[in-house]
Parts: sequence; C-alpha cells; structure tokens
Amino acid sequence: MDLQTAYLGLKLKHPIVASSSPISRSLDGIKRMEDAGAAAITLFSLFEEQIRFENESFDFLSEAGTESFAESLSYFPAVADYRVGPDSYLDLIRKASAACQIPIIASLNGTTNAGWTEYARLMAEAGAKAIELNVYYIPADLETSGRDVEQRYVDVIQAVRAAVSVPVAVKLNPFFSAFGDMAKRCVGAGADGLVLFNRFYQPDFDLEELEVVPDLQLSSASEIRLPLLWIAVLHGRLKCSLAATRGVETGKEVIKYVMAGADAVMTTSALLRNGVGHLQTLLNQTREWMERHNYDSIAQMKGSMSQLKVADPSAFERANYIKVLQSYKSPYAT
Repeated sequence: MDLQTAYLGLKLKHPIVASSSPISRSLDGIKRMEDAGAAAITLFSLFEEQIRFENESFDFLSEAGTESFAESLSYFPAVADYRVGPDSYLDLIRKASAACQIPIIASLNGTTNAGWTEYARLMAEAGAKAIELNVYYIPADLETSGRDVEQRYVDVIQAVRAAVSVPVAVKLNPFFSAFGDMAKRCVGAGADGLVLFNRFYQPDFDLEELEVVPDLQLSSASEIRLPLLWIAVLHGRLKCSLAATRGVETGKEVIKYVMAGADAVMTTSALLRNGVGHLQTLLNQTREWMERHNYDSIAQMKGSMSQLKVADPSAFERANYIKVLQSYKSPYAT
C-alpha cells in the first residue's frame, strides 16, 4: 500500500502532519512526534510582538542604572551573550532539521511587512523546509473594509514570497465573504499552499472578576465540516497544495479530508488530548480502512469526493442546504 503524498512540493511518507503546538517547543517533543510517525512537523508560531517585547525588555534592563557610575555597565552581559529576539527559535529549526528525517516547517505570525519578510528569511536560512504564514488578524476597526483585510493578506504573501525561495503556505480563516475568490488571490500572490482553517480564539468573560479572559478549547471532530467543504470545492481548481486542519480525532477524519482533496492532514488537539502516540493510531486506522475498502494508494483516494468528482456537485452548494433542513427529524416536531 502506497501512503505517500506531496505537500508544498515536499515528499511525505503519508499525509498525517503534526501541526503547530506546544509539543514542538523542544527538540525532545519534535523527536517524539517523528518517532510516533508524523510525516512532517509544523513548529509552534514565532510571534513578532514577542520578539519586540523581549528586545525592548533587554534594552530597558541593560540600560537601567547606567548613569550611576561607569562600571555599572558591567552588571549585564554583552548583547551577544544574551539570547533575545528569534535566536532560540532559529536554533530549534537548525537542531530539528539536523536531527529529523522528516520536513520541518516553520510557522510565523507577524504584524509588519518588515517583520514578516525578515523573520521568514531567517527561518529559511536556518533550514526550514517551508514556512507557514499564520495570519491572525481581527479587523476590529469599523472603518476597515473587507477588501482592505483581503489586501493585507495578499501584501504579506507577496512580500514573503519575494524574500524566500522555500515553499510558502498561508493559514487562512474562513470568514471572508467570498472565500473561493480569496483563496485564488492568495495563490495568485505566491502562496504554494493553503491551510484550512485557522481558529479564532474568542475570549470569554469571568463573571466573578469581571474580566475578559482567554479560554482555549481543543477542537473536536464536529469541526471538520467547514474545512471539508472548502477543500472539496477548491481541489482541482487551484494550482497549490491543500492542507486540512481542525477536528482530526480518528482515521475517519483523515480519510474524509484526503477524499475531499487534502494533500496533508494536520492535527494538534488530538495529540494534546491523547499524547503523541496517537499519530500512530491515526495512521493505523487510515491504513486499515483503506485495506477494507480496497484502496491501494493515497493518490487513488485523493479528491475522489471533491466537488469535481462527485455525482452531485450541488451537494456542496445551496441545494444541500435545503436537503439538510428537510431531512432533520425531531421528536418534538409534529
């Protein structure tokens, strides 16, 4: 059985990829995921704001009290001896790339075009086989138009594409008014792959302290539907790789995503919930299903349930909306 696939031009032994997570913050965690069977690993995201904060904090500390007397400067180590900025992240890329036999994909979350391009260039130079642009932008300014938001993504992709030679993927959210057009614009701007979908982590309210608090909820299999729909719609229509992320709990979700047209299937929540050994469980369940249903390869299965291949393409559009509403049966409806 041939489970091989290609993602961003990278040859993978199978489609299951460990996506960005806290597990990848250490070389030990990265090696454990490789040993458990990951076909590739996307590292945790490097945030531009975090780099600026670390640099500014060091500047403040290193200058505090320097007016007291000349020798006070010797209280602090030289900048070259103090790890600030992206150094530790770049070191992790170097070490992981040297230690692992699978592709290491860097993840970047920037705020300025200069930040996006500079850190992407450094990541590529450190040995990342590809770069995932984790664009996380909430347009809370009521004067910002939808087209302005879209152009922001396009500008970032174009800038990074011009700065690096390694493949570039962009992790998108689904909240564009015409997502198909936005996906096409991203590919036109230079994206080699699209990762569907990013999650917006909505805050919660603490009713006792009356504070806005973060509340991270791990994804569940029920969240597969939206990325499944769009991967099925986009497969065969765009010249780029497609990666699915969200809701991968079992081999069933892997199979559904591949049938929709995904080149890679990414998972984090299942690993945080079940441990990195769950990667092998996903792979075994995928292989067992393929054997039972007489599939010889991932290539044979890929895109077989996409909109271009199914008998009823309208199942992905308005006609299915009507069918879903009419098919639901409730014991309380008479």
